[in-house]
Parts: sequence; C-alpha cells; structure tokens
Amino acid sequence: MIYFDHAATTPLAPEVLEEMLPYMQDFYGNASSIHAMGRRSRTAIERARKIIAGHLNASIGEIFFTSCGTESSNMALTAAIRDLGVKHIISSPIEHHCVFHTIDALAKYGDVQKHTVQLLPNGHVDLAHLEELLLSLQIGPTLVSLMHVNNEIGNILDLPTVSALCEQYGAFLHSDTVQTWGFQRIDVQKTKVNFLTGSAHKFHGPKGIGFIYVNSDYPVQPMLFGGSQERNMRAGTENVYGIVGMAKAFDLAYTHLDENRNHILGLKNKMMAALRQEIPAISFNGDVEGSSSYKILNVAFPPSSNADLLLLNLDIAGICASGGSACSSGVDKGSHVLQALQGKDSTTVNVRFSFSRYNTEKEVDKVVDKLKEILKV
Repeated sequence: MIYFDHAATTPLAPEVLEEMLPYMQDFYGNASSIHAMGRRSRTAIERARKIIAGHLNASIGEIFFTSCGTESSNMALTAAIRDLGVKHIISSPIEHHCVFHTIDALAKYGDVQKHTVQLLPNGHVDLAHLEELLLSLQIGPTLVSLMHVNNEIGNILDLPTVSALCEQYGAFLHSDTVQTWGFQRIDVQKTKVNFLTGSAHKFHGPKGIGFIYVNSDYPVQPMLFGGSQERNMRAGTENVYGIVGMAKAFDLAYTHLDENRNHILGLKNKMMAALRQEIPAISFNGDVEGSSSYKILNVAFPPSSNADLLLLNLDIAGICASGGSACSSGVDKGSHVLQALQGKDSTTVNVRFSFSRYNTEKEVDKVVDKLKEILKV
C-alpha cells in the first residue's frame, strides 16, 4: 500500500503511541478527581497545554482542547456572533466544509450576513477585494474567516497581511489552521488573530482530539455546558491520552521541522517533474510553485475514458489518493474548491496527492509509473 493522502489523515507516529499508552492503560484517573490518579491526569493535561501554547507563542490560558478542528471552528464562529457581536462574516468559496457549511447555517437562521471574497486565478484570496469588503462593512462588527492552508490545493494565505487589514478596519479574525500545524509556524504575538484551530490527526497525532486558540483580549463563553472542565469553557471529561498524544506530535513535528520539510518538498518536486515529463498534458491546481504547502499536490488530468476511473484504478493498485476533501467522500458532487477555481463545467479529472515524512522517492516513482499505465501514456 502506498499512502499519498496525508491531507485527509496521517498515521500515528510510533513515538506518539508510546507517549499515550501509559494514560490508556495505567494512569486512567479522571482529571477532575482530586485523588492521586486524578491529579496525575490533570498534570499531564496542563503539561500538554503548555507545550502547545509554547509552539504558538500563546498563553496557556488561550488554549482549549476540543474533539477536532470541526468543533473548534464551530465554536469560533458561533462565539464570534454570540459574544463578540459579529453581524457580518467575510469568507471565501474554498473554505473547508466545517466553516463553509457553518457560516451558511448561521446566515440562514438570520444570525449573521455572509459576504464572499473573490479569488485570484491561482486560487489565492483577492486581498484588494477583501479590503473593499472590510471598508464597506464598517456598519457593524465583522469577522473574517479564511483558512491558512487550503486542504485541497495547498495554497497558503498571507495571514500577516490579512491580520493587518483586520486590525486596520476593526474586524475580528478566525483562521482554520488545521492543515498548518506540524508543517508551518504561526506566532500569535506577531500575527494577531482571535481564533485558530487545530486537529492532531493531521500531523501524526491521534484522531478525536483538537484545540482552539482564543485570544484572551476578546474572551468568549462556552459552547458546551456542564462541568467545569477546560476552565469552564468546554464541559465533558477530558480525552487525556489524546491530549498527551497531540502534545507529543507537536513536539516531534517542530523538533524535526526543517528536516521533514526538505524531505517532503523533495518528494513533491520530484513528482511534479516526473508528471510533467511523462504526462505532458497534465496541469496543477492552485499556486503550486508559489505560496503553497509543500505537502499537497493537486493534479488536473485531461479528460479521457482512462481518466474517468482514475481514483478507483489507483485504489485497486494499492495507491491511496483523493479527489478532494475527505469530508466529502461518498458524495459525488465534485469538489467545491475546484469548481470555484475551474468552473462547474470543467472536465478535468483532479487528484490530490499529499505527502508525509514517511513517504519515499521509490513510492513517487511507482505512482508515476502506475499513472502512465492506467492512462496508457
């Protein structure tokens, strides 16, 4: 099996599993209990919070643990309206569904007005249009919600510039940074934001655990009510071993960041060069050689009878890739991201390949050879 779908999820790093196991088997105390076993779990949670806050250059009081990136983004968007008085949300047509659909639902119920920023031909947000929208919406509190790294085409938002625009026009800022953590850094002391989100399984941590950064200058109220967990911000018994695993995955990723980046970028560049040489009719979606994530390569294959079942044939050959977001699997509507870039009438066959530190150059060679065979190049 060759796994080139790391933007969907990543394998658990062995070191992360090793860190988690004691809290799954031996140290199983409820972190809300005051006895020794409970205190041990509480200590592990707060140690993890300190590690993650350190990587963001945030205060530990600004990090809250959730179940995933989707929960975190829902919390940010809902809290912005309820607690910060937001009346308008500016977003893009290529956001992850957890943001895209949440904003649509909030607008449908009349909680907020949605405004869509235009895209440039390469898939980047048109920052000039964003400024126009911000200037025109100074009639009420506004939230800008734009993802930092697009999960399908890999484009990287100029977050410092967006942050500066929001500060200039008095807007709040939320960024879906699920695809960022473990691969790029964000310093919240240098780049001012209100909300950032993360999910451990995108950088070799466990599934079922995420976090949200909430700028303490603009505190919000909880979305889940009940117990006093997460300093009264999120009720429910904490996923201790998940939290421990996420912190370990953070440390591993940033300790070896440069080494991993060079390796993964080498794989992406090798595949791009090989595809251009062996399948000249292909193209790439997004700003692939500009401001783009080094782990994501979205390839547009020209329409043909052989390309129609490309993903299926790759799967049969033991190669895991994707046609778009994993959250859309089983729903044959096409990628809303690629429709926004290419138009709804595009006939290209698009495949997202996404890499990790565990992939090899030999795997790239095998995938390119298999693509040539399937497409009968």
